[in-house]
Amino acid sequence: MAAVEFIAVVPARFGSSRLPGKPLLDIAGEPMVAHVWRRACESAASRVVVATDDPRIERAMQAYGAEVVMTSPDHPSGTDRLAEVTERLGLDDAALLVNVQGDEPLIPPALIDQVAARLADDDGASMATLAEPISDIDTLFNPNVVKVVRALSGRALYFSRAPIPWDREHFARRPELLETDGWLRHIGLYAYRAGFLHEFRTWAPAMLEQLEQLEQLRALHHGHAIQVALACEINPAGVDTPEDLARVRALMQIVSPSSNPAGAHR
Repeated sequence: MAAVEFIAVVPARFGSSRLPGKPLLDIAGEPMVAHVWRRACESAASRVVVATDDPRIERAMQAYGAEVVMTSPDHPSGTDRLAEVTERLGLDDAALLVNVQGDEPLIPPALIDQVAARLADDDGASMATLAEPISDIDTLFNPNVVKVVRALSGRALYFSRAPIPWDREHFARRPELLETDGWLRHIGLYAYRAGFLHEFRTWAPAMLEQLEQLEQLRALHHGHAIQVALACEINPAGVDTPEDLARVRALMQIVSPSSNPAGAHR
């Protein structure tokens, strides 16, 4: 992939209904958000920013040498938080940003670079994201797994928690006959143009967005294109539940954290 200039932003909200204080939960001796920040620093981003609504997260990440931007606690989505970041940083409309979710401590840096490059390659798209094939029926029918269908151009047609597309001939009778290359799991990693984020922030949450609880549907609702690329590497699932946290903690115990790259993107 050709080099692309972009800023990585790690939104880290303290409140969480299932895991309160999630960004600061300990994983292998460090807060979760520190692992995410480190992964972002290992990408090709020219700048890495942690966007938070809580001074506890600000203090924790400043101790690592991270650049931190304080944002409103009232944003309905991570995209809204990034929109505020673009304004606080005074970014040009053409600037590219990648939203690296603060609960993805195992995110491969290559995926951060890939999603930025995919957006740069499509001048008509306002956003880009990634997906990977779904290989089992339980994942397809799990409402916590977001599915996406896309056009021949790679642009998203729709995102849903429902099993889309629906196989009319087989799902009712033999759902185990899943064709593994026909369904895609959305990976919650986004690249945006700053100008789009400025516009996004002026829109109220859309009906489809509220029904599915998927913020990217606000962009589709307003007619903006989202590019969807197949991930170049496997992306380990993030931390949404206590079970996810236990799994990631176990994995991190056998993987030594990389050296602290503090100052690499300053």
